[in-house]
Amino acid sequence: MKERSSTRRQDWTIGSILLLAVVLFPNKIFAADAAEQWQWSGVERVVAISDVHGAYGAMVGTLKNAGILDDSLHWSAGSTHLVITGDLLDRGPDSRRVMDLIMGIEPEAETAGGEVHLLLGNHEVMNLVGDLRYVSVEEYAAFAADESADEREHWYHIYRDKQLLVTNEEALRTKFDADRPAGFFAHRRAFRSDGKYGKWLLQKSLIAVINNTAFVHGGLAPVVAEVGLAGINGKMKDELMTYVRQLEVLYDADLLTPAESFYNHASVVDALPASVDRPAEVSAAIQIVSKSRDAAIHDPDSPLWYRGNVGCGPLIEIDRIGPALTAVGASRVVIGHTPTRTRRVLSRLDGRVIEIDTGMLNAFYKGSGNALVMEGDTISVINERDQEVLGVVEHPRRVGIRGKGISIDDLQRILANGSIESMQENDAGYADVKLSQDGVTLDAIFLAAPRSRGFAPELAAYRLDRFLDLGMIPATVSRTIDGKKGTLQFKPLSMVTEGERNAARKGNSGWCPLPEQWNAMYVFDALIYNPGRSQQHMLYSPDYWQLILTGHGTSFDTSGSRPKYLKNVALNIGTDWQQKLDALTDEVLDETLGDVLNRRRLKALARRRDQLLEDARKH
Repeated sequence: MKERSSTRRQDWTIGSILLLAVVLFPNKIFAADAAEQWQWSGVERVVAISDVHGAYGAMVGTLKNAGILDDSLHWSAGSTHLVITGDLLDRGPDSRRVMDLIMGIEPEAETAGGEVHLLLGNHEVMNLVGDLRYVSVEEYAAFAADESADEREHWYHIYRDKQLLVTNEEALRTKFDADRPAGFFAHRRAFRSDGKYGKWLLQKSLIAVINNTAFVHGGLAPVVAEVGLAGINGKMKDELMTYVRQLEVLYDADLLTPAESFYNHASVVDALPASVDRPAEVSAAIQIVSKSRDAAIHDPDSPLWYRGNVGCGPLIEIDRIGPALTAVGASRVVIGHTPTRTRRVLSRLDGRVIEIDTGMLNAFYKGSGNALVMEGDTISVINERDQEVLGVVEHPRRVGIRGKGISIDDLQRILANGSIESMQENDAGYADVKLSQDGVTLDAIFLAAPRSRGFAPELAAYRLDRFLDLGMIPATVSRTIDGKKGTLQFKPLSMVTEGERNAARKGNSGWCPLPEQWNAMYVFDALIYNPGRSQQHMLYSPDYWQLILTGHGTSFDTSGSRPKYLKNVALNIGTDWQQKLDALTDEVLDETLGDVLNRRRLKALARRRDQLLEDARKH
């Protein structure tokens, strides 16, 4: 997926777009229905699934095992509420069958006293606005019978007329058909605001709250705390509706074609020659499409795209998600969008987040369908393959790319006991080590123990990371190799240094915003007095730009102040940081670090802890 920038044009607000639309199109409804319901309470049973992606068979198996569907594929769940947190579409072959089934059981559920809540995912929105990168040929083929030869011919001639020079008609037709497979135009017509699926999807919300649990596709981004449910389900939905309808005005005027990519809409309409003969509706549509492509709903920090609930460490995200939960009247959130690494339903941030995207489309994600079942205070999981009741698993700690299925406990055990396959000294003052155990091979770094007796700064930094729940320092253990005492630290694969990241201008697509990660690093370095932070010791996992910290050999000095590089840096020490620091009592410090830091270093660490807490409470 292309990297997205979180910056957005500021000169064309949602309000101005809607005002222009209402003035020019008074007979069209752009505002959300004031009577629309977004919150429910007292629901006895809630079942939630996510990210079907056209996996019809897996979805049916999951819903049947969860008691939602009977053998005839009709609603059989009584007053249960079924929540689907988006992404019915794209990649898989049977998106249309998936949508038809959900549309069919909606009225059946209502008749039985239940309800189906389909929430928009980013892939629903992509289909609505013309971002078709992930639509499969099979998905288009499902619409082939609805597409006439005249319809294809109409769009072919518009396509042909836009070519500067046509020298080979047959080759041009071949390219047209290859880029627009059979069913393409019927598919696009069905996703118009007046089409069967477009009209249906544009009635759906982005967030629902049931029994104090919020449900959303990507995550509860900080913007949710700013605008609340009405801002997300109202204004953000309105800008989507406005955009879709103005695209259709341009389609109907033959000024834009359904095959034009969403990312090209603005440049295409900006290149249109000026004309005084255009109807006001068309001129207004040109302005809106030109200006509103960067609307909030497409932003990486929108609830449809946000991955911070999964990608940010607890010390960062607990303080960010708290206000968002409060704003929607919820105590936890259930999300999809990001396939869980273990392909199990996961819980993180002390139960505030439940992740239910388990890769239902097995052909692509290698997972299976799982339904989250919530009955009173009981939460369980039912898989597509059988009716065995499973539990929700704690989100695993992951610092750096490593072999699939290796837990942090496995990692520490291999580091402590694995067989040394090779060891190579280098000029950086440490040794590269390869070790293995039970068929698993790891790379690691061995650092000889400092001359100071009982001082192991890398191990101390790792233990503090674990206690604070920082989640930035690779697993580290004490180990003696070839008679040398020292520490062995896991070396994650495929790392990128801060210097390399900055030079390549990467990282804007990180699951957790880089400034938030840097702030956590600053607070940690101030706590441990680390004067040696360099770009070489700031590493990133390029799959989602997680910051990983190494090089703590000069940390834990007896100074009670901050390291020089942080003297003038303003630190944001949030509520969760403060709670963790409060819990880091002198007794805990002694118990956790007494064997790797001497008394003077422990006292200095305690003084820096107290100073950070004092600074935080002043602000």
